[in-house]
Amino acid sequence: MSAIFNALPGIEVPVGSITKYLAQMWQDTAAKGGPAPASDDVKATQVNFVLHLGFNTSIEDAVRQFGTAVLFSKRAPCRVVVLCPLPMDDPSTEMRAKVYGECHLGKTKGDTRCCEFVLLSYPFPARKYLESQLSVCLITDLPLYYWVHRFASIHRLNDYQHLLRRSDRILIDSAIADPEIFNFAWPRPEVVRDLVNARLLPVRQSIGQLLSGYAPALLVDGLQVVKLTHDPKLSAEARVLLSWTRERLVSCGVAAGVKYLSEKSSPAEQGALKLDFEYSNGHHFRWHGDLALNHASIDTDFGSGPSLMNIAVSLLKRDAALSDAMFF
Repeated sequence: MSAIFNALPGIEVPVGSITKYLAQMWQDTAAKGGPAPASDDVKATQVNFVLHLGFNTSIEDAVRQFGTAVLFSKRAPCRVVVLCPLPMDDPSTEMRAKVYGECHLGKTKGDTRCCEFVLLSYPFPARKYLESQLSVCLITDLPLYYWVHRFASIHRLNDYQHLLRRSDRILIDSAIADPEIFNFAWPRPEVVRDLVNARLLPVRQSIGQLLSGYAPALLVDGLQVVKLTHDPKLSAEARVLLSWTRERLVSCGVAAGVKYLSEKSSPAEQGALKLDFEYSNGHHFRWHGDLALNHASIDTDFGSGPSLMNIAVSLLKRDAALSDAMFF
């Protein structure tokens, strides 16, 4: 993690002087004519955001997720704290800190949006001081969002109960997380959001908007099998989409005997995500997506004759998925 800390942008500062150097950073930027918030603009920052990089995070991945946080800041000005824990066998005994900031100019001067980053590298013995240090780095009375990224063992989260209990949202990505994440005892499970579900928003919308035009009883009448075929690389998306489909059908009054199947597509079908409803009465519903080409076809017949349409569809971009998971 020291390599990650060194690779991420920012100016290294004394841990005890983070607030001072954040203010000085904007003063230096303004003096050079760069975009910077007014010194008394306390409303510029809307949220606190903690990005916690687990031991399975590579340098390239850390830089990528740092960039995601910067992109997100264009949507919501924020104070971001990036936590870079050191392995237990690391000989370091002290925390290190960096500060970094960016402002994004909108159409008007008043639309300037700024983000402030504090990066903290900390050894295993210093974890007990982390809560105190975070209280200095985070802005009081603003909502707190906590992104848990690539923990080698999800059970290490038990050491960060102060973040788990205080956060307004906890973000995970079940596509890359420790499988034990499904068994973890979240102190507030109602605030946990999966980025896989957020990325699927356009897919869920395209399916839901079409099916909402039919009576619920018609959708479940004679339904026997719900089958989801997917590219193996989209296994997490397939799992989440099939679960969402089942929940929606249950709310429509589906019979208990309906089968829900998930199958891998052939290697040639890269980006495939296909949802099929099979009926005993001749009806059918087929949503066949090609997420490699950002395209889907929808083939339906609920007794009024077949209907076929083609639509553009894709997974939500990284920063948009982050925003959706946080605020919805």
